[in-house]
Amino acid sequence: MAKTLKRTAAFTALARQLMRGARGGPSLSKRIAAVPRMLKATATGQYDGGMRVALMAAATAYVVSPIDLIPEAFLLVVGLADDAVMITWLAGTVLAETERFLEWEKQRDRVVVI
Repeated sequence: MAKTLKRTAAFTALARQLMRGARGGPSLSKRIAAVPRMLKATATGQYDGGMRVALMAAATAYVVSPIDLIPEAFLLVVGLADDAVMITWLAGTVLAETERFLEWEKQRDRVVVI
């Protein structure tokens, strides 16, 4: 029971930090809301996230692909480990890229056209 309470407290603290924004950065909700804008800006050529967004899309497709279920069936630890590595990389990349995009939006909004 005590371990469950400690885990719950740890996950609650993590969720609070993510919602608040780590180290003064954007909150998780702002980052999630920025993803569609980032995709649109990349597709229209306004934002230079082309290769990074393509890699994130490929990683997402790899993780959710039903073809990837076969290695888990035969190679449990190795099959799950490759997914864990991919999800960790994807989460870090999405966090970094959304922060970069939000900074780009701020800079773009500050530009005065005469």
